[in-house]
Parts: sequence; structure tokens; C-alpha cells
Amino acid sequence: MAGRGDPPEEPPESQADGEDEYRALVFDESFVRAARLQEFSAQERMGEHARAVRSVPRRPPRKGPGLAGTLVVLVALAFASAVYIGFRQPLPDPALGRAEPLQATVVPLAPRGAVPGGSPRSLIEHGPAAHFRIGSAGINLPAVRRTENFSETQIMAALATAKDFLVESSLDPDVLGGRETGTVKALLDPDQAAEFDLSMGSASGDDRHPAAGWLVRFDPARAELADPAIRVYGTLAYTETDAGRLEVVADHTFTYALRPAVNGPRQADGASLFTVHRLLHFRFDRDDLRLHRLELRTAYVQAGPQSCSSGASPALRPLLAGERADPAGPAGTDPYATGTPAGGLCGTLEISPPLGQAPPAPASPSPASPASPISVSPSLESGPAPRPVPSPWPEPGRILRGAGGA
Repeated sequence: MAGRGDPPEEPPESQADGEDEYRALVFDESFVRAARLQEFSAQERMGEHARAVRSVPRRPPRKGPGLAGTLVVLVALAFASAVYIGFRQPLPDPALGRAEPLQATVVPLAPRGAVPGGSPRSLIEHGPAAHFRIGSAGINLPAVRRTENFSETQIMAALATAKDFLVESSLDPDVLGGRETGTVKALLDPDQAAEFDLSMGSASGDDRHPAAGWLVRFDPARAELADPAIRVYGTLAYTETDAGRLEVVADHTFTYALRPAVNGPRQADGASLFTVHRLLHFRFDRDDLRLHRLELRTAYVQAGPQSCSSGASPALRPLLAGERADPAGPAGTDPYATGTPAGGLCGTLEISPPLGQAPPAPASPSPASPASPISVSPSLESGPAPRPVPSPWPEPGRILRGAGGA
């Protein structure tokens, strides 16, 4: 026999082949919790039909923050993040509004007698445009100084865009001949695109939407360029109107040598001069400066020699060498009629000095001199110096003028 502390010599009878017969039964913690049984006391078991055990009621679930609390926390975090991002990255400036419709005035200048003719060279050398520069060289940018809200770079961008518009709308041969308009439209604010298309598509002419307010275009059935060297003289000026806008005024005179648009040989002395004075008022916001575009607010145009009846034409109809203005004069206007007035403006073309006399050289304005108030003259004249025109700015003392094309 084995002693008290010695193990038995043979394995217990309950074991088979050294294996525990209850090893296959696994009572893990989850199984025990799921049973939830409790033994009755001895007194309770003495009763009739008493059960040996009873089920323990399930514990109520622990109360936590739940779904509503989680949503509140997420909303608070999102709001805090939005506030933080707003301080770090402020919103851009709000839009300043849509571009306004163009206000254009086109005044045909009628000659008193027959239009002088000659060769393009002789007409230029003995006329008031003898000292004008050729092409874009006559559109000079002024010296600039930063304003309260615009840097020198931004002001130069506005002036450069205005110059590009003048070049495309006044000097491009395809635009002058009526074969191209897209290059001018590409420089306009998109809000003015529909109005521009309406002006270009008007076949009969429209006093409310004159094409000459946007660009210089000659009737291809009447005239064409006799000399591609177009003479130009004028000035550019700028001012800041508020914290979000910059305005530029272009005051330029363009002199063209034209000839009749007919097939076959032409006479060498069959050319004549045509003068267009354009006073254009541009406006720029910060998007315009960034995208190289502009808004054309007002256009005041004097063009001649023309007949007074050609004011509403879809294109300029020049009077050529030897031709005279329509003796009928401008159309009558009834002040008692309602609606849009039917009459138009017309002026008399006065060239000083007359053709054939050597003109004096035009004086260049001082780059830093402030502009003086401009008054309206009862007579409309064409000459080397900028003529009196209505001032587009109520405070001309703030304008900075640049050198002209002399």
C-alpha cells in the first residue's frame, strides 16, 4: 500500500487511458454568466412542488452617454472646427455686383464743304495729326503711384488692360473692316457680353446700343484703310472710387487715312482723313484685374466727316474725298413724344489748323499734374489736343494724368 503522501500506484477508475472524461465539457465565464441560476434555501425546498433552483433576474444595462450624447459631442466639435478655420482662412471679399449696361453717345461730325482729298502721306504731314505717333505707340501708360487699396502692380494691370482694349477696338485692321469682334469681346466683363452681341448684331442701327460705343468699325461697302499707319494721340488716367474698384479714363484721338472700297485701280490722291475721338470710362474690380478684363461704363465718341443722318448706322459711314454732308441736317426731335427720343446728336467738323498748313506740335501733359474740371463746349472740334468733353468723374482733383502720345 502506498503511504498518505504517496500517489496511488494505479490510475483512478474514473480515468480512461489517462484522459479526463469531463475534459470535453468547457464551462467558460460567458457560459456561467448566461446560466444565472440560484439555489433555493433549505426551508424553501421543503415546500410542496418546490423547485430546487430559481433564475436570477437580469441586471439592467449600465446607463451611458448613448447615441444622443455622441451626436451632441460631434456637432460641438464640428462647430469648433468651423470657427477655427474661419479665423485662419477668412472668406473672400463679397462680389460687388453685376456690370452696368454701357452708356454710349456717338456724335457724327459733318463737314461744312467738300472733304479734302490727296495722298495719305500729304494729308498726314499737312494736317493736325502730323505729330501723332503711329499705332499703339501713341497709347502711353502714365507713371503710377499706389492708392489706399490698390498696389502699383494692380494699377499697372488695369492700365495695360485698358490699352489692350484700345488697341483691339481701334487699331486692329480686322475689327476696322468689320471682319472680327471676338478679340474685343474677350476683354469685356462677361456681364456685358450679351449687350455687346446685341450691338454687333444690329443690322439697322440702334441709338440705344450703338456699335461705335464699343469699337471703331467702318462700313466695308464704303471705305477701307488707305494706309495701315494709324495716327494716335491721347492720355490715360486712373482713380480709386472705393475699396473694391479702380477706374480708368482713356481720352484718345485716332486719325485714319481711308479710300473708297471699290475693285480695280485706285487714284493715288483719292484718300481722305477720318478722325475718331473716343472718351472711354472703364471700371475694374479685383476679379477683373486678375482675369485681364474690364467693364466699359461710358463711351463718348465723336467721328467725322460723316453726315448727320449716319448717327444710328451699325458702322461708321465716312464721307470720302470730294463728298459733302447730307444737306438735310440732323433728324428732328419731338419733345412732346414719350419713350426713347428719335432724334440724334450732330456736330460740325472744324479742323484747326486747316489742311495744308503745318500744325504746331501738341504739348504733353505733366505726368503728375492733377486734372482740372472739364466743361462742355457748345461746338465740337477736331484737333491735336483733347477737346472739351463731359467729365466722367465728380472729383477730378483725385485723377492722375499720364503723358500723351506726342
